[in-house]
Amino acid sequence: MKVRNLIQSFNYAIDGIVYSLKTQRNMRIHYSAAIFVLLISLFFNLSRIELLILFFAISLVIITEMINTAIEKTIDMFTSKYHPFAKIAKNVAAGAVLIASLNALIVAYLIFFDRLNPYTSLVLVKIKNSPIHLTFISLVLVIIITIIVKTKTKIGTPMQGGIISGHTALAFSIATAITFIGENILITTLSFLIALLVGESRIEGKIHSTFQVFNGSVFGILVTVIIFQFIG
Repeated sequence: MKVRNLIQSFNYAIDGIVYSLKTQRNMRIHYSAAIFVLLISLFFNLSRIELLILFFAISLVIITEMINTAIEKTIDMFTSKYHPFAKIAKNVAAGAVLIASLNALIVAYLIFFDRLNPYTSLVLVKIKNSPIHLTFISLVLVIIITIIVKTKTKIGTPMQGGIISGHTALAFSIATAITFIGENILITTLSFLIALLVGESRIEGKIHSTFQVFNGSVFGILVTVIIFQFIG
């Protein structure tokens, strides 16, 4: 029962993410900006601290936008008429999003300005190829793009169904990253065997069809190969 409740909790949480992404224009803008910044970060020699700050700034904007949406919907549930307190609550929530967005802009400025300066020598053509950096970027992009696809072609709950199996995509993305990092045929074989077991479990549990699991495996491999082989 506890496991079931935990799965339902994940379903509800991801359903909230999908709803905000599907209904809120600003949320779609935030996600698009996040994907763009993460892709751009691959071209610069970011330290772990800089990458950590970047992830925190992106997460803060998305979190405050979701809280803003939750506050708006809660107020609309109780009243459809104008009330000064309702206006204040919505304005304060919107102000939180604005502050988080300004913080993200400042972070981006401080991290990328020197690297984008035309007087810095050949920084724009220097690509960060750290395995840790590339792996995290690959996994984050797989998660974000999977959520976006589920928003457009959602079937069932966010944790079940959908044209792409998110669990399978992540499993094969990790297996592909291990292949590039480990460069060992035994490790590669074991990694993909585990990924296949993840996909098989989604089919056996009747959570995804074979086609959806296949899509997830191809998608996870493709994104990771692009990041490691063509960019890294």
